Amino acid sequence: MLASLKEVCRMSLSPREMLARLVAFPSVSTVSNLDLINFVQEWLQSHGVDSNLVHSPEGDKANLYATIGPKVEGGVVLSGHTDVVPVEGQVWTTNPWTLTDRDGRLYGRGTTDMKGFNALALALVPDMLAANLKRPIHLALSYDEELACRGAPSMVRAMAETIPTPAAVIVGEPTRHCVVTGHKASVQLRTRLAGHAVHSSRVDQGVSAVMNAARLVVWLEDIMERNRQEADPENPFEPPYSTLHCGVMEGGSAANIVSSSAWFFTDIRAIPTENPWQYVERYREYIKEIIEPRMKAIAPAAGVEVEVVSEVPGLSPEEDGQAEGLMRRLTGDNATHVVAYGTEAGLFQANGWSTVVCGPGDIAQAHQPDEFIEISELEAGERLLRRLISELAA
Repeated sequence: MLASLKEVCRMSLSPREMLARLVAFPSVSTVSNLDLINFVQEWLQSHGVDSNLVHSPEGDKANLYATIGPKVEGGVVLSGHTDVVPVEGQVWTTNPWTLTDRDGRLYGRGTTDMKGFNALALALVPDMLAANLKRPIHLALSYDEELACRGAPSMVRAMAETIPTPAAVIVGEPTRHCVVTGHKASVQLRTRLAGHAVHSSRVDQGVSAVMNAARLVVWLEDIMERNRQEADPENPFEPPYSTLHCGVMEGGSAANIVSSSAWFFTDIRAIPTENPWQYVERYREYIKEIIEPRMKAIAPAAGVEVEVVSEVPGLSPEEDGQAEGLMRRLTGDNATHVVAYGTEAGLFQANGWSTVVCGPGDIAQAHQPDEFIEISELEAGERLLRRLISELAA
């Protein structure tokens, strides 16, 4: 049985024991993460470390950040998110909220994405304090990363106002400790179309929201196909071009009625050499110049509304980046790595802080039933953080 919160805060925990505590909090993005955050805050306080909370607008979630060591510039931020994806609809052979050790793996929701990294950082707090750091380690734990990085922006702003400028940010997403220096930027859109309903026998007098939505989706796919054809074969991304994808679409009420409404989601993911907002502007121009005039010629009230649902900045490779140099020294990894998925790294980099993504575990396990992290990966992560502590104490 897991120890109580007060008992835990009077003891030291190994990374595996800390991971068991974190996994036991079902911090799915759709619910509050405050129980987990309160545990972390009390854990830090029991070791004499003050922390800062940045709550969500609704007050039911919070980011946490804390500084260990002297309040001087040149420290390192260890960044992780506290939320996990749901388990509903998945078939698990273990309890997702109980850490299970089996065949050299630790099973549980979030073990890889990304409570494993968080557990390492928190479990080693006593070692950080004992090391007499010359430069600080800043812990940064966010909420709602899985919901298009909603929580981290307010935390990054607060940190920029209150902590000495760090030399490097390490976002501990699972990369098997490869040093990732780039990922795509993303923008999600919701497009709503208002048509004019008539009986389908007089389709000439109506404006079909569904059929015009289909035109827009095909236009997006045509742009993506052009990107594919023009892609640089040396581009390291998979796929090596910017993508424009429609994942959800709804509209219409009956087969014999010209649809009065439709909507769909678009997910744009741009390589670092391109700006996703350029695609958004081209999309809006196409709507304004081609789609809407034809709709309004029949029904002036018809039209198209484009709403920006979320934005996640990309991570761009840095020339002589301090974070990259640090992690290459500590890991020995000198290869070039980029990923197509998004992280909070771009938010820190946009603030002017040198940033890379590097953490334990394999991204292939993220969001999967029977999610696990190999014990060897957790052990490698512990060795890596101990080398980092030594570096900052020198």
